[in-house]
Amino acid sequence: MEGQVSACDAGADTLELAWTLKPPPGLHPPTDAPEVEPGNVPRISRLVALAIKFDDLIRRGEVEDYATLARFGHVTRARITQIMALLNLAPDIQEAILFLPRTLRGHDSVTERHIRAIAGIAEWHRQREAWQRDFPPRNGRSGTGDASPQTAGAPGRAYARPAPVESVLLRPST
Repeated sequence: MEGQVSACDAGADTLELAWTLKPPPGLHPPTDAPEVEPGNVPRISRLVALAIKFDDLIRRGEVEDYATLARFGHVTRARITQIMALLNLAPDIQEAILFLPRTLRGHDSVTERHIRAIAGIAEWHRQREAWQRDFPPRNGRSGTGDASPQTAGAPGRAYARPAPVESVLLRPST
């Protein structure tokens, strides 16, 4: 921070101050920083990532249990249990949720309530069937699909369907 004080003539009632503020080095992001994609990461994607992080903290012993997580996060133990239940999803469904396309406008197309219902199914193959039924591949394509939003529901709201689970993952292992 640099400053300069200059006084007017002796009989004046004013005092002029001029300051040049310079941010400390490293405060500004570098000019070659990657550009951020438009839209918001879906809430369910953030919750699955949080569940994975919480699980890692517990496994490494940095956090003792769900109650400790609840205290740190200022939420109830029941809420932590709901978040951690997302880890009961088949790994490929978790991955598909983590890589959902960003929501450009309106509400997320995949809701936590809906995913909790799928996570409540004990067998992974049945979870995959429910996922495929509720979030079918778009345009007859399998794989990850495109990330462009589809309009559904109320006019003016864009909904992006999640990336479908590969059909290979639906076959029972032999």
